[in-house]
Amino acid sequence: MNTFIAVAGNIGVGKTTFTKLLAETLGGSPYFEPVSENPYLADFYKNMGRWAFHSQLYFLGRRLKDQAAVAVRDGIVIQDRSLYEDADIFAKNLFLRGHISPRDWSVYQEIYQIASRLLRPPDLVVYLEASVPSLVRRIKARDRDFERSLDVAYLQDLNGMYGEWSRGFGLAPIVTVPTDDIRYLDDPREYGRVLELVRRGLGGLELPSPT
Repeated sequence: MNTFIAVAGNIGVGKTTFTKLLAETLGGSPYFEPVSENPYLADFYKNMGRWAFHSQLYFLGRRLKDQAAVAVRDGIVIQDRSLYEDADIFAKNLFLRGHISPRDWSVYQEIYQIASRLLRPPDLVVYLEASVPSLVRRIKARDRDFERSLDVAYLQDLNGMYGEWSRGFGLAPIVTVPTDDIRYLDDPREYGRVLELVRRGLGGLELPSPT
């Protein structure tokens, strides 16, 4: 059986960068969040009420496909955001904000609950944590067209839900990595500390040292 690590965190926290770095360090296979492939995402940011259900259903289907593929890969596999976050944080937040109707939410939840029972959960979740001001700075720095109108209140809601989710998620161990000061990107000692958190979360699995 392979080792399956999911990288979790809010928009702009640095999941893709961390997924690449961890995969390179561990000689693992990365699975990236399909942001640019989502045909609804640009419309969603312009009109959440109109496109929330479509966008979330696309992400759910894509993550189901990726997580099923992860189960048959050898070695170490690192996934950039899991289906659990999509359902328990992003889709739920949109439902609570009134952007997904109760009828659509019921359909979404039925699909998600069946899938989550059938699919193998991660061996470890690495939760990248950051304050909203840090997220806003990083989102502005990467300057994606469809994120320019992103509501700060939306990020704040997601951050609060991430905190609750990370404390209550029961399908896999979670290690939390604070990223307001992201020195692990250029400091081998700091990155070594992060790897030690990952190693402990995986029950002491031997991991390569950063170079």
